[in-house]
Amino acid sequence: MRLIYSLAWWFALPLVLLRLFVRGRKEPGYRLHIAERLGFYGGVRYDGKTPLLWVHAVSVGETRAAQPLIDALLAAYPTHQLLLTHMTPTGRATGKDLFGKQPRVLQSFLPYDTGWMVGRFLRTFQPRICVLMETEVWPNVMAQCVRYDVPVALVNARLSERSLKKALKFPSLFVEAAAAMSCVAAQTESDAQRVKQLGAPDVHVTGSIKFDVTPPAEMLQRGALLRAQFGQRKVLACANTRDGEETLILDALLAVNRPDILLMIVPRHPQRFDDVAQMVRARGLSLARRSTAGSATLDADVRVFLGDSMGEMFAYYSACDLAFVGGSLLPLGGHNLIEASAVGKPVLVGPHTFNFADAAENAIVAGGAIRVANAANLWQQAIRLLDDDTARHAMGLKAQHFAQQHGGATRRTMSLLMPLIK
Repeated sequence: MRLIYSLAWWFALPLVLLRLFVRGRKEPGYRLHIAERLGFYGGVRYDGKTPLLWVHAVSVGETRAAQPLIDALLAAYPTHQLLLTHMTPTGRATGKDLFGKQPRVLQSFLPYDTGWMVGRFLRTFQPRICVLMETEVWPNVMAQCVRYDVPVALVNARLSERSLKKALKFPSLFVEAAAAMSCVAAQTESDAQRVKQLGAPDVHVTGSIKFDVTPPAEMLQRGALLRAQFGQRKVLACANTRDGEETLILDALLAVNRPDILLMIVPRHPQRFDDVAQMVRARGLSLARRSTAGSATLDADVRVFLGDSMGEMFAYYSACDLAFVGGSLLPLGGHNLIEASAVGKPVLVGPHTFNFADAAENAIVAGGAIRVANAANLWQQAIRLLDDDTARHAMGLKAQHFAQQHGGATRRTMSLLMPLIK
């Protein structure tokens, strides 16, 4: 089955490369560093001698989540370099924002999952360990790591019931891949049980490393400057929104007569920034954009502020009064609500949070989050909280306490990784 899978990759490769160029129309980063995706790394400045640790974080969320663990690895192994790989240019850009000033951190794209490309990658860098973030299990990556005696750890692991069912349809691929893991550090007991069903041999519950992410002081300062631009109005941030959600949120906004509330939308994917701006204008709503607003105070008639920048999520959360975390109004699984909680902001989530089920439910039980049924209900709850300073501030404190009390996953994960590093 793995042979068929590998052949499928080779036959699909022309279409895969064409897709890079098509996506590159809106995201030029997809047209950069293509040689790395094919297993050639002449542009990565590695001397071939310094011991190297490898962390793979596919995109933005995984890269931000990896920050505490990468900091811990660099501190524990001061003579090592660390290679951070990605699959998306936005993940790579986030890694550069976080670690661009750290000379021991190198970056590249992970090669496509063929045995030859992954083998060439491993021969080039000879990593002492492979650390995969969250859900990134590739059959040939696992097989080649076994071949080259590279221990593999899946950390901050999460696996939904839906993903487990899909993986079990191809047991000779994914069960074999899971069996090759040296250890798994799962976010929750539910995740751990599902990973065990997939066949991973050494599974531990360590919690989510995302709880250990500290809001950077620079981002909090930017948030304060943004807040000053917004003036006296209350601010609802709709962050990490996905295709289809902005339409629902904007249409619901039109149904409420509250010009005293500023809606801040931060789409999940940067290639959609212009599309979302067009949606706002098409509804006759006055718009300001982060990329062009400068530092001037927003005009009173601006109804929507578009957060069209990368790497500033903590600033956006810091600048708002209330946060809705997207990917949850539609059945997309939701996104990380910990960042909003960490800066003490009350959180709203939609009905679909299966990718972060435990975190969402725990935040709700703790009183730091509320689940809304739809976009109209989102605005009903937002207006209620924005009009009640006492209730909103109390909820924000509960959200922050929820984020703080679940820390420690990085330390527990490091205790599993260090025995594996040669």
